[in-house]
Amino acid sequence: MFAAHLARLDDVEVWAYDLAAGHVDAINASGLRLSGESELISYPQATNDPSQIPACEYGIVATKSMHTRPAIEAVAHAFVDGAVCSVQNGVGNEEIIAEHLPRVMRGTTFPAGHILEPGHVQQDTGGKTWIGPFEPKPASMGEVQTLAEKLTESGMETLAMEDSRGAQWTKLIFNAATNPIGALTGLPHGVSCDQPRLRKLISGLVAEGVAIAEALNITLDGDPEELIDHAREVAYHHKASMLQDVLAKRPTEVAALNGGLVQFGEETGIPTPLNQAIWALMDGLEHSWTLKH
Repeated sequence: MFAAHLARLDDVEVWAYDLAAGHVDAINASGLRLSGESELISYPQATNDPSQIPACEYGIVATKSMHTRPAIEAVAHAFVDGAVCSVQNGVGNEEIIAEHLPRVMRGTTFPAGHILEPGHVQQDTGGKTWIGPFEPKPASMGEVQTLAEKLTESGMETLAMEDSRGAQWTKLIFNAATNPIGALTGLPHGVSCDQPRLRKLISGLVAEGVAIAEALNITLDGDPEELIDHAREVAYHHKASMLQDVLAKRPTEVAALNGGLVQFGEETGIPTPLNQAIWALMDGLEHSWTLKH
């Protein structure tokens, strides 16, 4: 979605790196189409060969969290003199990027989508993106502001912040409390929220995350409970990405979401029994796919 929007700008050269050869070939042949929340076709240069990517001023990492390391290892050469922003789910992605590059941004985004067919992405939800310097190896605020301005100009509203941890943790808590519930039950977001016992569990998961954020002196950007209720209203039948992964029997991001909260809970002394249980259940579900019947 980021590449599709940015490629509409006349003064921005966009390269998209993806391992799916069919998707890459379709983009190069006919352009990248977005439908749903956004309706557009643009023409980024796509490749599954990282050696083709030239030196870039900015990078946006939007892979699943389990793919962060191999992705950034493959393309790091292009960003030696650039700044790279993660807009991924969970925690721990910026740390991996910072192992390879000197200037990193912490980002959070709410637009979500899925591939309908090679070269065609369905944008399921809209929303804002928040970006800011990653504290241990920060990009400059000038770089943050320039990237935010270009993204906003392209149609993806993006806010430049000196401290974007609050936005990141608000979404982290939202995702960790809702995505695995849908994945374990097979229910869309709104339907999950309408089941009283599930809604109580969701609130319990939220409470653990909020307690950790408070212990880390992170001021949340919003109330995760209000965000969950709002999502119920505007995306009642939305199947979260983790549910889509489970239906396709793909590895999920539970380790970066609930696992990340468990790790920070251990570091801050905040108990996380519900997040530990959800993490264990999701691990068990994923392991079940490896069994031979």
